[in-house]
Amino acid sequence: MKMYVGNLSFETTENDLQDLFEQHGTVNEVHLLMDRFTAKSRGFAFVTMNDGAQANAAMSALNGRELNGRTVTVNEARPRDERPGAQGGNRSVAGKHSSNGKRW
Repeated sequence: MKMYVGNLSFETTENDLQDLFEQHGTVNEVHLLMDRFTAKSRGFAFVTMNDGAQANAAMSALNGRELNGRTVTVNEARPRDERPGAQGGNRSVAGKHSSNGKRW
């Protein structure tokens, strides 16, 4: 089961989350999302546990708990929504010409 973990402190690491969730069972994966420009945490992560009972126990125990000075939110992750314009968004300019007849 994949869980969303939100409202994380920017100082929280994947190891912090691994240690926290392992108190409730076997953790398969921890993915802390980072901003690609600043390389800082975006304040949320996804944690995956194969055992649904262990994942439910972790959600119950950890939702609303304080971690690194922040009250975290833990719930089952929703499937990713399709973003508008995500399909076929390749806007190639090859072969196009500007108004003065020159290629871009």
